Amino acid sequence: MKLRGFNPATWVSLVPNGLGHVKPNHYGEIVRTIWENRDNLGAAWRILRDGVCDGCALGTTGLRDFTMDGIHLCTVRLNLLRLNTMPPLDIRRLDDVAGLRALNGRQLRALGRLPFPMIRRRGDAGFRRITWDQALDLIADRIRATDPQRVAFYLTSRGLTNETYYVAQKAARFLGTNNVDNAARLCHAPSTTAMKQTLGVAASTCSYRDWIGADALVFIGSDTPNNQPVTTKYLYYAKQQGTRIVVVNPYREPGLERYWVPSVFESALFGTRLADRFFQIHTGGDIAFLNGTLRHLIENDWIDHAFVAAHTSGFAQVKAHLETQSWDLLERASGASREDMRAFAAILAQAKSAVFVWSMGVTQHEYGVENVKAILNLALARGFIGREFCGVMPIRGHSGVQGGGEMGCTATTFPGGRPVNEEQAHWLSAQWGFDVPAWKGLTCGDMLDAAHAGEIDVFYAAGGNFLDTLPDPEYIRAALARPSLRVHQDIILTSQMLVDPADTVILLPAATRYEQRDGGTETSTEREIIFSPSIVPPPAEARSEWEIFMQLAERVAPERAHLIHFESGQRIRDEIARIVPEYDGIQHLRRAGDHVQWGGRILCRDGAFATPDGRAVMTPLTPPDASLPEGAFLLRTRRGKQFNSLIHGERDPLNGARRDDVLINPDDAAALGVREGDLVVIRSETGAMQARVKYAPMKPRNVQVHWPEGNVLIAPNRRDAGSGVPAYKAIVTVQRWDCEEK
Repeated sequence: MKLRGFNPATWVSLVPNGLGHVKPNHYGEIVRTIWENRDNLGAAWRILRDGVCDGCALGTTGLRDFTMDGIHLCTVRLNLLRLNTMPPLDIRRLDDVAGLRALNGRQLRALGRLPFPMIRRRGDAGFRRITWDQALDLIADRIRATDPQRVAFYLTSRGLTNETYYVAQKAARFLGTNNVDNAARLCHAPSTTAMKQTLGVAASTCSYRDWIGADALVFIGSDTPNNQPVTTKYLYYAKQQGTRIVVVNPYREPGLERYWVPSVFESALFGTRLADRFFQIHTGGDIAFLNGTLRHLIENDWIDHAFVAAHTSGFAQVKAHLETQSWDLLERASGASREDMRAFAAILAQAKSAVFVWSMGVTQHEYGVENVKAILNLALARGFIGREFCGVMPIRGHSGVQGGGEMGCTATTFPGGRPVNEEQAHWLSAQWGFDVPAWKGLTCGDMLDAAHAGEIDVFYAAGGNFLDTLPDPEYIRAALARPSLRVHQDIILTSQMLVDPADTVILLPAATRYEQRDGGTETSTEREIIFSPSIVPPPAEARSEWEIFMQLAERVAPERAHLIHFESGQRIRDEIARIVPEYDGIQHLRRAGDHVQWGGRILCRDGAFATPDGRAVMTPLTPPDASLPEGAFLLRTRRGKQFNSLIHGERDPLNGARRDDVLINPDDAAALGVREGDLVVIRSETGAMQARVKYAPMKPRNVQVHWPEGNVLIAPNRRDAGSGVPAYKAIVTVQRWDCEEK
C-alpha cells in the first residue's frame, strides 16, 4: 500500500497528542493496564500476544489483524484484560447477598473470578459452596422433571467461542427444546433477518480491507471509535487513500469528527479529522432519509441500471412506492432537508465504490429490519455489493456474536442459518442421531416474558446481565424471580445473580476463552474464523463452557450420553465443518493465528446472490410515523466508557459526558430554561430518571442518555416484529428538577 506523507489538511491541532482536548488517554490506559495486572503480568502478556481479542469483533489475533501491518491494540481490549488475570474471589463474600447489593457492577467484578459452584435456596441469606456433581445433578433433575418447553437457555457474547455456542445449542436440542438464544437478539438480529431475506446471506459482504480504497465509507447509526476503536487506524489509512467518510446520525459523534490514533505517528501527534460530511437526522428517521436519497438517485438517473436489471428484483415496485411519498413527508420524518438528501445522493453518485457500515443506531427500533432493508436498497441501486471496495457491513460489537448465530444458537434457526421447521429438524435428527424439535423457540425477550408469566421452570443464563441489558429493569427483576431454578454460568459476579430465588439459584464458574481446553475459535465481523489457543489455566474449579453444557446434557439422559459427547474441542470443530458447510476449514485450525475466512473476501461476488432465484430483493418501505407530542423529545440510549454492560469509567473520554448526563441541543435546553450542568428529570411512559444537562451537537428535539442507566425509560414490550430486538428508545419529556421532589 503506497501512502502519502503528512497531510496537514487532516490535522486537528498543532498541540502534540491533543493536550487540552477531550480525548482518550491511550498511553495512560496502557500504564493503568500494566498496574492493574501487576500481580499476573506474565499471563496478561501471553494473552495479548497469543490470544484472539475477546472485545469487539474486529478479529485482532495477538497484536495484529488481517487488514494491515503494524501493532493493533485498543483500550477496549486493555479494559477487559483484568477479567482474565484476576484471582478468585473470597467466597465468604457470598454468605450474605444483602451487602453485595450495595455494590455496582465494577465493584462486583473487582471481587474476583467465580471459583466454585455455589447454591442459594429460597430463604437463604446467601450462597454456599457445592460440588460440581451436586450442581449438575440438581439441574439435571429439574430439567427431567419439567416440560422442555418450560426450559430456556441464553448465552451472552462475552468472549464465548464457536465451540461453546455449538455445543450449547446442540445440548438444548438434545434436551428437547429450541428455547435457546444469544446476545445477537439484542443488537444485530434485524441485520441478520433483513440481509438473509434480501441478499440470501446474513453477514458482512466485504472485508475491512475494502474500507481502504473505497471512494465512500458511510457510517449509519454507528460510532466505531467508541465501540471498535481499532477501526480508527483503518479510517486514517482510508483518508490517506482519498476515501470520503460520511456519517448519518442524530449526534455529531466527536470520535468520528476527530481522533488521535496512538499507533500512527502523524495522527498521535496532530490528530486526524475523520468525517468529511455529517447528515443529522431524527432518531428513527433512517428510512425516510434513505428513501429520499434513493428518490434523488432515481430522479437524477444516478442508478446503476445494468446491475439492477441483471441482479435484483423489486426495483419497479420500490420506484412506484417512492413516488407516493411527498418530500414534505420525507423531510418531516427524517429531520433532514430535501437538499441534504440530494447532497448524500450526489456523494454516492460520484463514488465508483462504497461500503455501508451500521450498528445499533439502525437496528434497535421496532422497525429495525426495515431500517436495514433501506440501506440495502440504496447499496443495490448503486451496484455497491459483490465487488472489491464495496459492500454492506453490520459491524459487530462483540467477538462471539457473529459465530453464535452461525452455530445455530438461536430460537429461530439451526446451525448454518437453517430455519427451524420440520424439514430441517428431520435433517439434523439424522445427522445427530436424536430427535430435534421442529417448533420455533422463545427468543430472549420472549423468554423473559414467559418467565414473568410463570411459564419457565428452568432458566439457564451463560453470562450476561439482563438487569443491565434489557429495558425496564424492574420488569426484568420480577421475571428473574419467578423460575423455580435459575442457573448463572459466568466468570464474575453480576447483579442479576443476587435476585432472590423462587426456589433455587445456582452459580457455575466458567473458564474464559484463553482457559478453554483445547483452545477455541471466534468469527469476526468480516467472517474470519480465528483460532485462539489455551493460554492459562482456569482459576480453582472453573470449567470450559462447552464441557459444562455437554456434561449437563449427559446427566439428564445418561442412556444417550454418547450422542452429545465430545472428547475435545477438535472433535467439535470437526463436526461443525460437517454440519455447517460454510465453516469448512475450521477443522484445520490448531495454532495461534490460524484462520480461514468463510466465503472469501467478497460475498455475492459479481451479483450472484444466495436467494432462491439468485437475485437480490429490493423492498418498498414506508417511513414510520414521525409525529411527536408538543414539548416531547425522542430519546435514544448510547454507550460511553464501557463494553456492553461492563462500565469502565464514569466519564466518556470522547465527549466528556458523565454517566448521569443527558446530551441535548443547546437551543432545546434554552427553550426548557435550563443550562449546562443543571439537573433535570426525564420521564417516559415507563419510568423516570434524574439527569444533568450536557450540551451536545444533537439534532433538535432528540436527546441521548447512557445505557444501561436509561433503560428505566424504555418499554419492555416494544420490539421489532421481524427479529425480536428491543427498541431502545422512547418519547420523553424533560423538565427542570424541582428541589421539592428530592
